Amino acid sequence: MKALTWHGSGKIQCDTVPDPAIEEPQDIVVKVTSCAICGSDLHLMGGFIPHMEKGDILGHECMGEVVEKGSAVKNLKIGDRVVVPFNIACGKCRMCKNELYACCERANRKKELQVEAYGYALAGAFGFGHSAGGYSGGQAEYVRVPFADVGPLKIDNDLSDEEVLFLSDIFPTGYMAAENCDIQTGQTIAVFGCGPVAQFAIKSAFLLGAKSVIAIDTVPERLRMAKKNGATTVDFDKGKVREQIRELTDGKGPDAVIDAVGLESHGAQGTMERVASAVKETLTSSERTYSLNEAILACRPAGIVSVPGVYGGNVGPVAMGAFMNKCLTMKTGQTSVRKYMPKLLKMVEDKKIDLTSVITHRSKKLEEGPELYKTFRDKADGCVKVVIHP
Repeated sequence: MKALTWHGSGKIQCDTVPDPAIEEPQDIVVKVTSCAICGSDLHLMGGFIPHMEKGDILGHECMGEVVEKGSAVKNLKIGDRVVVPFNIACGKCRMCKNELYACCERANRKKELQVEAYGYALAGAFGFGHSAGGYSGGQAEYVRVPFADVGPLKIDNDLSDEEVLFLSDIFPTGYMAAENCDIQTGQTIAVFGCGPVAQFAIKSAFLLGAKSVIAIDTVPERLRMAKKNGATTVDFDKGKVREQIRELTDGKGPDAVIDAVGLESHGAQGTMERVASAVKETLTSSERTYSLNEAILACRPAGIVSVPGVYGGNVGPVAMGAFMNKCLTMKTGQTSVRKYMPKLLKMVEDKKIDLTSVITHRSKKLEEGPELYKTFRDKADGCVKVVIHP
């Protein structure tokens, strides 16, 4: 089969690789009908995520048709149409029983790598390196899905792939980011970054009762999309961001702030960012903290900082003094996608949200994937979200 594979920092290829096969009784094999390139994939492309090996198959947003199933699979049959969550979870450990699928204790096949980095092992994930279990991803013609009675969501309606594909990751991630803000009716939420997850965080904040959302970015297409979704936009290249946010909130500040950017954020405002830049030059394991620090500094006292933006390892200087002295709360984590999928599917079915609205680029050829990765990375040609139909 054909698949998009990693060959080092900045090097994505479309290769011919062996077809996946049933390895465990709880497995299924899915013929991929749609997959997407995620902002998190760019962290892999950039070499920021450890324990990648040449030839690893990428992709953690996919859906398709069940074409093979293991002997222990009870909830699915050949021909079923499913959306596959990016987490791989067993469904039986103490974390899974509490719907904390992102913290599954059993699904990661290479636990020692995460124990070394994080102290404990977390769930497996598709196409996200060997510290996440070394599972092949879904930017391919076929993908093996372990624990098939736990993760995949069966789609019984006639909604198109594009209307439900993002239930695999970015809609639940954006929704959880907003939910973590503990939004009370009439509050103001600020969102740093206007990528696809941020767009769904903006929409979700309004669904959860926010009166207003302030969205911060500098890419024109993303700012226009955020404005269309109801946000008041701030271009961080035009004026001082914190001053603009204070002005928009009558000096009070937003009740919660979402960092939807993560480790590859950019900026040059203030001492913390200059220090972080210097550290980045000397410590390659350090990640940029511009967006995180801006979120901390922009949030009102006693507010909440929600962090769906991905961080992979150690970070550079963090405004911990501001965080502590302002009595802030931080809520973060990889999203336990399966927990949210049924509720969010109902929102799609009820036309409360249109998941296709973030798609700007489409392809029917995996061979175009490497170039589309570059287009997405460079934010060229107005690119906000890429979907491939193999």
